[in-house]
Amino acid sequence: MANKSILNKKSMDFLEKYLNNAAPTGYEWTGQKLWMDYLKPYVDEFITDTYGTAVGVINPKAKYKVVIEGHADEISWYVNYISDNGLIYVIRNGGSDHQIAPSKIVNIHTKKGIVKGVFGWPAIHTRNKAKEEPPKPDNITIDVGAKDKAEVEKMGIHVGCVITYPDEFHILNGDKFVCRALDNRMGGFMIAEVARLLKENKKTLPFGLYVTNSVQEEIGLRGAEMITQTIKPNVAIVTDVTHDTTTPMIERKKEGHLEIGLGPVVAYAPAVQQKLRDLITGTAEKKKIPFQRSALSRATGTDTDAFAYSNGGVASALISLPLRYMHTTVEMVHKDDVENVIKLIYETLLNIKEGETFSYFK
Repeated sequence: MANKSILNKKSMDFLEKYLNNAAPTGYEWTGQKLWMDYLKPYVDEFITDTYGTAVGVINPKAKYKVVIEGHADEISWYVNYISDNGLIYVIRNGGSDHQIAPSKIVNIHTKKGIVKGVFGWPAIHTRNKAKEEPPKPDNITIDVGAKDKAEVEKMGIHVGCVITYPDEFHILNGDKFVCRALDNRMGGFMIAEVARLLKENKKTLPFGLYVTNSVQEEIGLRGAEMITQTIKPNVAIVTDVTHDTTTPMIERKKEGHLEIGLGPVVAYAPAVQQKLRDLITGTAEKKKIPFQRSALSRATGTDTDAFAYSNGGVASALISLPLRYMHTTVEMVHKDDVENVIKLIYETLLNIKEGETFSYFK
């Protein structure tokens, strides 16, 4: 596994299909079906829950349970108000960035299918140069080409329709993956690749592995909160994205120094169980997998928190994928980091012993 790329044509085709499919928070099931179809040959069975979290299970009868997890949802908007002259005002579904909205094309999801629209913006000629008003949630509107509210409604659009961006996957300079929703479709992809490698390399684990793609992370880690009560794991290794801090307007003294291409990011935080994290960093050093470190105050802001503080305490750790331009439609990650996150999770799993408590008192 050292030098040969672990991403093959089948996995890249899946990644593209998986990214190009919209799966906004609360509406993840089409993406989950694609993910489950891809994962099916590599797991023994699936668990799904009421809100759409999907789990591929290897060794379902084993008592000791290990979770590897990503989240399936992407940020989006909701139709909130339709004005008399047919313009649509929105509210966030997750942490959607109002500043990137102007001049973006959007997909409005209706019972009749996708309706196209655009986030309009006043022309530069008409704006007050002395007091330029920035885009804000209360001044960005979507135009669907309708003359009034009745025409909008006739198109099948109503309050509560969810809105996504149509931007699709592409590769820059040979090794940078660019798309909306890399946060955190990449997580679901990477854990699926771990399951594939375990199967292809004929590895037998001494525990049950729960490959978990949680819903509703973007609005408060809700999917993880639910599924951890169902699985009741002993260990959880979570993967999400984190900020590359080398691009303009990011304060490194505050955010730390992290960079795409330099490897997975191992988190230091109260929710991260220290002995599990030491196993991960020790594995990286032994297997010569490059990695970076990040310190997180109080909470990690990821599903790690939901797993860690559930069921009386679950040994949890966070391995992050460095990413540029989070919550834009041009999120960017490095192929090498993607491969190294996969390798690090894979190799760590091979080092976890059945029954391991990670107790500080042993």
